Amino acid sequence: MPPACRVLPNPGGPAASTRSPRGSHRGCPHPRRGKFDTRCFVSYRDLGSLTGQALDDLIARTITHYASDQRLTSFEWKTCGHDAPADLPQRLIAHGLQAEEQETVMLGEATHLAVDVALPPGVRLRRIDDQPDPLPDLTRAAAAQERAFGFPFGVRDFVQQLERKRGLIEIWVAEAQDEVVCTGRLEVVPGTEFAGLWGGGTVPEWRGQGIYRALTAARARSALARGVRFLHSDSTEFSRPILQRSGLLPVTTTTPYLWRR
Repeated sequence: MPPACRVLPNPGGPAASTRSPRGSHRGCPHPRRGKFDTRCFVSYRDLGSLTGQALDDLIARTITHYASDQRLTSFEWKTCGHDAPADLPQRLIAHGLQAEEQETVMLGEATHLAVDVALPPGVRLRRIDDQPDPLPDLTRAAAAQERAFGFPFGVRDFVQQLERKRGLIEIWVAEAQDEVVCTGRLEVVPGTEFAGLWGGGTVPEWRGQGIYRALTAARARSALARGVRFLHSDSTEFSRPILQRSGLLPVTTTTPYLWRR
């Protein structure tokens, strides 16, 4: 979610849009509602003391917020295993949201990942966002990411992220004979020693050859060069063992709940 795109619900009426200065949301019990074109996300530090009917009202207002935009067909409410209250998942389901696959949040020192990893013959790694016209490479990367994860991913998502997080995001690819076979992003959290590893995925026919691990190592080295100390990642069942063997630790879980029109 783009940090500048936040919507804080107003308990007395419709949700009010606001562009909050960095860090001003800390301690705020309300979620941030973000949009990437037609992809929408709900996130938050915590929900404060909201329970019962107050929490149901917040969920209902969030659904109304997204449902009012006829271009949108879905949004994702991302929960964590340590979220309170404990009945949040049941309340989301009662409002019609559906649970997707659980992921593990991994965290650790970037130095654990910044190691040399051998690549298969003919495969090379490259950062693609730092060139005069990255659009052709971004288009190829978006197509590879769609194949890797099995759901639509348009190049517009990459372009918007680069525009909104200018200077804070890097997009990396692994290529074999000019075919993008693996993609991944590095996103620096401004004002901290943290960065996130996002969107790391390898197309099916190239899995199991160390390419994801090599692309992760390249992003870790780049993070260290930026002064980043810690890396975090929401990891699938495929990437979690790789990161854990490299020294990152599981700290919680995260489960997306999807609303569909």
